[in-house]
Amino acid sequence: MIKERYKEEYEEGSDLLWPSDKEDKITRQFYKDLSNLSIKINYGKKKKLRFFEQVVRIIKGKGWG
Repeated sequence: MIKERYKEEYEEGSDLLWPSDKEDKITRQFYKDLSNLSIKINYGKKKKLRFFEQVVRIIKGKGWG
């Protein structure tokens, strides 16, 4: 069953425009990709931070600084 875009009207005067199945699928994929990218970016930042923390620990452990 493929839904086309349709408009839903309410008594209060508000109207909602619902996406078609194709638009909904594309939107969901976009947000899924965006979420995955965000996770990868955050992981990369944590990995770099851990590296710098290790460098600082090595320096402090040898008495530098």
